[in-house]
Amino acid sequence: MNAKKYVAEVIGTFWLTFAGCGSAVIAAGFPQVGIGLLGVSLAFGLTVVTMAYAIGHVSGCHLNPAVTVGLAAGGRFPGSQVVPYIVAQVIGGILGALVLYLIAREAPGFDLAKGFASNGYGEHSPGQYSLIAGFLIEVVMTMMFLFIIMGSTHGKAPAGFAPLAIGLGLCLIHLVSIPVTNTSVNPARSTGPALFVGGWALQQLWLFWVAPLIGGVLGGVIYRWLSDEPEGEITGRG
Repeated sequence: MNAKKYVAEVIGTFWLTFAGCGSAVIAAGFPQVGIGLLGVSLAFGLTVVTMAYAIGHVSGCHLNPAVTVGLAAGGRFPGSQVVPYIVAQVIGGILGALVLYLIAREAPGFDLAKGFASNGYGEHSPGQYSLIAGFLIEVVMTMMFLFIIMGSTHGKAPAGFAPLAIGLGLCLIHLVSIPVTNTSVNPARSTGPALFVGGWALQQLWLFWVAPLIGGVLGGVIYRWLSDEPEGEITGRG
């Protein structure tokens, strides 16, 4: 049933947003044992690996509107399912941010003004990178993410390793781009925290829809042109 696929996408995107953003909000700067940039990057990758194995056989484990759109552009996903998948993913992202907020606000000194793992550019970029830099890195990183997904889930790729390749790919993406935009490559992940921060985060949210969607389409189309048509079922997205 399609309903099960949508619920799986809600749960998976909840996990990605809650655990990934949670690693940044709760654990990244914790005194003496903070996990830092490397830990946050690894956490996002692990959310994809764990969910790919858990729900890949149910929904394909997209967890990301840019992945869904990119797979459709690459001929791997039916266009009729794009909107329902995106709706489910956004719901999951909002729920993940909600639960994270309910936990994080109980900590002394918690302040939404610190960003709550929201994505941003200009003065709201961790490294003060410009809008142009933010746009470019989000397009390129999402494009390469789709390239990894399309390749590792191809019918001729080694079986069973796609979740690892995709999860490690997402980890690498975060290692490079956290200083630039706090890393989106996923509009659903960006939307959840932005709704709680409001203000600047909502004003800049458009970039973290537009750039990843463009990148997703580019990655899907380029890989479709480059490779033979895939065979077999696709599992494990990010």
